[in-house]
Amino acid sequence: MNPILADIYSTILPSAPYIIAAYALLWVALLAYVLIIFRGTKKAEAQLMLLEEAVADRVAKGE
Repeated sequence: MNPILADIYSTILPSAPYIIAAYALLWVALLAYVLIIFRGTKKAEAQLMLLEEAVADRVAKGE
């Protein structure tokens, strides 16, 4: 085997599980971020609906 490739493989292969774990952790963090944003968006939409109903009630009453 080429000595340069042997050196590269001996450096990269032992660290492969750590690289895979870091990549998986990155995806988990991204998924958690998306879920947090989605939940916040749903809360904001619910609050906007309540506000719209309150404004429509006031307009209907003529206030």
